[in-house]
Amino acid sequence: MPLDAGSRLGPYEILAPIGAGGMGEVYRARDTRLDRIVAVKVSASEFSERFEREARAVAALNHPHICTLHDVGPNYLVMEYIDGPLLKGPLPLEQVFKYAAQICDALDAAHGKGIVHRDLKPANILVTKSGVKLLDFGLAKWSRSRAGAAPAATETIALTKDNTILGTLQYMSPEQLEAKDADARSDIFAFGAVLYEMVTGKRAFAGESQASVTAAIMERQPPPLTSVVPVASPSLERVVAKCLAKDPDRRWQSARDLKDELEWIAGAGAPVATAAAPARKPWREYAAWILTVTLLGALAALYLRPRPAAEISRFVIYPPEKTVLAGSQTATVTAPTIALSPDGRAIVFAASEAGARPMLWLRRMDEVAARPVPGTESAQDPIWSPDSRWVGFFSEGKLKKIPAGGGPIQVVSDHLGESRGGSWGPGDTILVSAGNSPIYSIPSAGGKATPVTGFDASRQEKSHRWPHLLPDGRHFLFTVRGSPEASGVYAGSLDGKTRKFLLHLDTSTQYVSPGYLLFLEGDTLLAQAFDAQRLELTGQAFSVAAQVGHSTYGYGPVSVSQTGTLAYAGPILHRGRLTWFDRAGNSLEPVNDEGDYADFRLSPDDNRLATSLVNPRRGFPDIWLTDLTRRSTSLFESTQLVNAGPVWSPDGARLLFRTSRNGLIEIFQKSAAGGGSDEPVLTDAAQRVAHLGAINVLPTDWSPDAANIVYTVTTGESGYDIWVLPLADKKPVRFLGSPADEMHGNFSPDGRFLAYTSNETGRYEVYVQTFPQSERRWQVSTSGGYEPRWRRDGREIYYLSEDRKLMAVSIGAGPSFGVPKPLFQTRVPVGVSALRTNYVPARDGQRFLINTQTSDPPPNPITVVLNWAASLKQ
Repeated sequence: MPLDAGSRLGPYEILAPIGAGGMGEVYRARDTRLDRIVAVKVSASEFSERFEREARAVAALNHPHICTLHDVGPNYLVMEYIDGPLLKGPLPLEQVFKYAAQICDALDAAHGKGIVHRDLKPANILVTKSGVKLLDFGLAKWSRSRAGAAPAATETIALTKDNTILGTLQYMSPEQLEAKDADARSDIFAFGAVLYEMVTGKRAFAGESQASVTAAIMERQPPPLTSVVPVASPSLERVVAKCLAKDPDRRWQSARDLKDELEWIAGAGAPVATAAAPARKPWREYAAWILTVTLLGALAALYLRPRPAAEISRFVIYPPEKTVLAGSQTATVTAPTIALSPDGRAIVFAASEAGARPMLWLRRMDEVAARPVPGTESAQDPIWSPDSRWVGFFSEGKLKKIPAGGGPIQVVSDHLGESRGGSWGPGDTILVSAGNSPIYSIPSAGGKATPVTGFDASRQEKSHRWPHLLPDGRHFLFTVRGSPEASGVYAGSLDGKTRKFLLHLDTSTQYVSPGYLLFLEGDTLLAQAFDAQRLELTGQAFSVAAQVGHSTYGYGPVSVSQTGTLAYAGPILHRGRLTWFDRAGNSLEPVNDEGDYADFRLSPDDNRLATSLVNPRRGFPDIWLTDLTRRSTSLFESTQLVNAGPVWSPDGARLLFRTSRNGLIEIFQKSAAGGGSDEPVLTDAAQRVAHLGAINVLPTDWSPDAANIVYTVTTGESGYDIWVLPLADKKPVRFLGSPADEMHGNFSPDGRFLAYTSNETGRYEVYVQTFPQSERRWQVSTSGGYEPRWRRDGREIYYLSEDRKLMAVSIGAGPSFGVPKPLFQTRVPVGVSALRTNYVPARDGQRFLINTQTSDPPPNPITVVLNWAASLKQ
C-alpha cells in the first residue's frame, strides 16, 4: 500500500511520492543519518527477482551518468535523488549530441560489466544541470559476451521465463519482441529510437495499437529524420539508421564506437568563427607535416613491400592548397570526381581554385603532393587504361586521353555530349555514356562509336549511364533511368544479347575482386556478393563506408583498384542560411534553418518563399514553401529524384519547377496553393522534337505577360544556352546560343528586355538584350559579374561581382545603365553556377534575401583504404 509522508523505512523518512510503476512505487525521502535527500523505490512485495536484478545491476555501476545506488533494504532500494525533468525532444542539435554522447558513455560502462539495460527510453533518462542520468535498471540482464563466456562475475542469470517479453514496446528491438536473448546491441536499438525522438520530438515507431507498433518495428523503417527536420545532419541520419537496423549484426556493435561517431560528427559540424579563415593555414601546415612523415615513410613501405594478407590501412588525401574537390558542373547536387589506377599506385581527381574551371590532378601513392595535369580544364569522370598507363576523361563534349606520365592530349571521340561515365576494359574497348544516350563502345585508339544498348520504349527508358566493364571484357554493368519500373542497375553484354536486372537503385556500380558489387544507397557505400559468371547477386548487402557523396546524376565518388585499394569521398556541400540584409549589408534576420539550398524565389508580393532544399540523406532536393508572414513552412514537391528550380507565375498563383520524376529533367507547373495536379510544361519528348540535346533544363523566369518561360539548357558541347518556351504552342526556341555559356535569363518588369550572364569574353559579365531579340545589347557589368536581378520598378539591376560583392546599377531611359556601385560584401558560395540561386531582391530593392554561408566549408578529403577486402574475412 502507498506510504504516507513521515513514515519510515529503516533510517529513511518518506517525504513525498514521486511515481509508480509495475515494479513498485518511488518516493522522495530523507536519509536521517546523513541528512541527505534520496529516492526510495519500494517493491510491491518482498524483493522480487526483478528487484534483485536491479540491485545487482546498479550496484555494479559507478558512473556520472547512471543513477547511484546507496543502499538495499528488505523490499526497497535507496538511490541518488535526481532533480531534473525527463528527457524530451525535439532538442537543439548541440544538446542532442551532448546528451547522446553521455547516454552512450553510460551504456558503454554498463555493457563493459556485462549489463544490458533492456528498457532504455526517454522516461528512464533525467536531465540535470550536469547532464543526463540513466534510471531504472529494473529490466537489466547480466549478459554473456557474444565472443565467448563472460568472467564468473558476469555470468548469465536466467531471470525471465521462456517467451516472456520485458521492456517498453516502442523502444524494443526486434529480437526482444521475438523473446530472443537480448545483448548490448538491443540497447543500441533502443538508443536509436531515443536519439530519433531527441531530434524530431516524435517516436521512431508509432501506431494506434500494440500490433501496429510491433509491425512497424519488425518490418519498417521510421520516416527519415530529414522528412521531419529537413536540415538534420546526414551523418546523424546515418547513425540513427544504423542503430535501428533490424539485424543486430548490421547495427553499431558497441556503445563506445557509437559515442566516438557522435563526437566526431559534433566536432566536424561545429561552426567556424568568422576570424577562423587564417587558422586554416596551420591546419594545412599540420596536415602537410603529418602527410610528409606518414606518407613518405609508411605509405612507401605499404606499397613497395609485401603486406600481411589481413592488414588494412587508411589515410586521406586532401585537395591541393587553395583548391577544393570538384565534380560535374551541370549537376544540381554534385560529388567529387575520382579514379584509382588499376595497379593501385596512383589516383586522379578533379579540383578547382575559387572561381576557376576544374582540372585533373594526379597523385602517386608513394608521393606527398599531387600534380596538375595540363590541358584537362573542365575535365570530369576520369578513367584509367587497364595497364595504368593512360588516363581518359570527358571535356567539352569529347572523350580524350593523356599519358599518365605526361604528354600530349589525344581526342578519342568527339560530339558525345555531357558525360555520364565511362569504363576502359581489356582489349582496349572503352564504354561511354553521354547525354541521354545508350551505352556506346569506342576503340581506345579512336574510331566509330557503336551502341551496345538500346532503349526499351515500352518501359519508357530514357538514359543508360555509368557503364562498368566486368573482368571478362564482354559483360558490363550499367544504370537505367526511365519509368520507376525500368529504372535500376543492370548487367549487359557487348553483343547486346544479355540484359539482366540487378538492383532497383539510381547509382553507379563497380565490380571488385574477389566478387562483390559496390554501390550507394543514400550516403552509405554498400557491398554485396556478386557472381560475375552468372551475373547474379547473392546474400545481403553490407555497409562498407558512410558519408559518401552522391550526385543527382547517380554518380558516386567511389573507385577500386585490382590490388585491393578502395577510395571514396564525401559530398560537396553548400550549406548556408537564407538571411535578409539591408542595402548597407546589415544582417536583419534569417528566414530558414541552415541547409543546402539549391535555389529559391520570392513570390511577386514578397510574402512567400519557394526553396529547393537538398535532402542530405538522399542527396536530392525537394521544394518547400514558406509563408513569411506566418513563419510556417510546408513541403510542396518531393519525389525520389530531383525537384528544384521553383519560379513563380506573374500573379503568384502557380509555380514552375523542374523534376526528374520520369527519369530525365522536365518542367512542370502546379498551383502554389498546393492543390490540383501537376501539369507538364516541357516534357522530354518535346525536348527531343526540338533537338535540344539537353542534359538539364532550368527554368529561370516567367515573363510578366505570362506568355513565355525562359530557361537554361545544358549541353556537353556548347555549355549553357538560353531558350524560350512560348506557352501558347509550347515549341521551344533558342534565344541565345554560342560556344560560350549563357545563363541566368531574367525578364525586365515590363517584359521588353532580358538580363543574363555570359562568359563570351573569357570572364563572366552581365548583359541586357532586347526581347524579342534584336541587334541592341548592353554590357551592364564592367569588371566581371553574374546572376542579374531586376528591381520591380525596373529602375535598378543587381548582380554579384567576381569577388562576391552585391552590385547595383541604375537604369535610365533608353535604356541607359549607370556605373556599377558595390552595396556590400556577401558570403555566398564561391563559383558561378547556372543551377544555384545566391540571392533575390525584395520588390523595392531595400532588402536582399541572400544564401549566406555560416562558416567556411570543411575540408573534403579522399579516403583511401588499402586491402579493404580483408575486413570481409574478419
